[in-house]
Amino acid sequence: MIGEVNASAQSNKVLNVAFEAPDDGFDMVKTYNYYSGNIAEAIFEPLLKYDYLARPVVLVPNTIEAMPKIEQEGKVYTFKIKRGIHFSNDAAFKGKKRELVAQDYIYSIQRILDPANRSPTYSFIDGKILGGDEAVANAKKTGKFNYDAQIAGLKAIDPYTLQIKLTRPDYNFQYILAYVTFGATAKEVVAFYGNKIAQHPVGTGPYQISKYVPRSKIELIANPNYRGFVWNFKSTGTAWDNQLVKEMSGKKMPQIGKVSVSIIEEEQSRWLAFKTGQLNFDKLTSNAVPQALDGNKLKPDMQKQGIKLYPNKDAEITYTMFNMQDPIVGGTSLEKIALRRAISMSYNQAESIKQLYQGQAVKAEMFLPEGVSGFNPNYKSSIGYNPLLANKLLDRFGYKKAADGYRNLPNGKPLTLKINTENSSKSVIQSELWKKNLDAIGIRVEFKVSNFADNLKEAMQCKYMMWGGAWIADYPEGENFAQLLYGPNSGQGNLSCYQSKAYDALYKQATALQPKQRTPLYEKMNRQIEADNPWIIHSTRLRNWLIHAEVQGYKTHPMMNTSWQYLDIQPTK
Repeated sequence: MIGEVNASAQSNKVLNVAFEAPDDGFDMVKTYNYYSGNIAEAIFEPLLKYDYLARPVVLVPNTIEAMPKIEQEGKVYTFKIKRGIHFSNDAAFKGKKRELVAQDYIYSIQRILDPANRSPTYSFIDGKILGGDEAVANAKKTGKFNYDAQIAGLKAIDPYTLQIKLTRPDYNFQYILAYVTFGATAKEVVAFYGNKIAQHPVGTGPYQISKYVPRSKIELIANPNYRGFVWNFKSTGTAWDNQLVKEMSGKKMPQIGKVSVSIIEEEQSRWLAFKTGQLNFDKLTSNAVPQALDGNKLKPDMQKQGIKLYPNKDAEITYTMFNMQDPIVGGTSLEKIALRRAISMSYNQAESIKQLYQGQAVKAEMFLPEGVSGFNPNYKSSIGYNPLLANKLLDRFGYKKAADGYRNLPNGKPLTLKINTENSSKSVIQSELWKKNLDAIGIRVEFKVSNFADNLKEAMQCKYMMWGGAWIADYPEGENFAQLLYGPNSGQGNLSCYQSKAYDALYKQATALQPKQRTPLYEKMNRQIEADNPWIIHSTRLRNWLIHAEVQGYKTHPMMNTSWQYLDIQPTK
């Protein structure tokens, strides 16, 4: 039952936005689909959130009365949950209003620990919760996670007091708890919907789903049970922030009563939807850069329409993954490493940035982006574009060319790469780049065209050969990126299914240290990636957000993907 719109939100204020790829449901325990996360952030509430304007990012209380009490040098965290916070109305609650309590956060963490869920977020807390490893081991032994058994590190001291005890000091842990998967979940909702829980998200946040057509349309309305907040953020001193403070200060939020999300995978269609006002804001598509920008500025005709430009360098990297379990490109023998190295050296990053992103990206040298702890701006990759050397390497390791000019495997059988891709104009450009680069080293390639959600599912099962990905920071620490290649995360966060004793040892060593001490180890891990080549590291994209004049309060955030609850829509002339 949907109920009435939140008192401050106005039903006539409808925000229209687009996703460039489909979600795969909203049970974030079982996915880290970026588009699923966008929706989930508007529905579920972690204990902590980020200040909307502050840069560098700053954590602030969300559902708690104050920042946590941290004891024993970062081993014990105690949270006081605000009273009177309620979940959105749902049939699972049988007509009763359901208040948020400490146990809901414990249950959310238990679901991440439960091996049956194969949570890609498990690595965030692997080995960190006191008693957590024992609970996981017992679940694997018995075949079922015991949600009623006490875990030493998770305790509801009273209904509104949550205490988390860690196995070792970790002042970074509160950033992990701000990630959407740690948002409060009601046990009875999961029990009510069972294996359909991904289509029925129920949280305490500002919005709730009112319509869901998978891979087509998602509509949210303001949650009538949401407590709201007053827009009262401080400017960082920029002209942009000053304008936001002028427009928004003192408003009761959320103002927007409905958010309509369309899945528009094709770039040209998305650009036309923005130009005609069907979308209130959107990322500038790469093929539209010449139409909208003159250098780094909006063209005069766009400015006359009142359109605003917000350029942003995401805390992200793009990369191509090799499935290390694949019989052709996987494995750790010298000839397999040589094949991956040659493929890596064949890819022209500069040409890719020019054609794929119209220059709106920068080459990434390491697997950590700017804005994340552990990033070293002086680090240089040992692998560069060098098709001549790539050809020599393939010759050296027995990948001989046949009469048609294409190479065979060392055993004489034809060598054909299979790259998963999506159905969009950008994917077509990237496929053409791959074809050109691989032709230059004599390797055949076929492209399997699907969609992001299905490609992600294949990757989670280690059932692909190559696929391109991107990772946007969930929290501002290098561990968030390093876990993507950690061996025990294979088929969960580690989509390359990469197993390296050397890498894993460095990962364990790094995560046992305080964040400021980890940088040298992250650099060694990066060198190990360059040695084994489970990834080809590409670039960091520059996102140019275009915002129509009626939208107020807009600013992108390095860690938060959803800003809808901070925005307003006002009629313009």
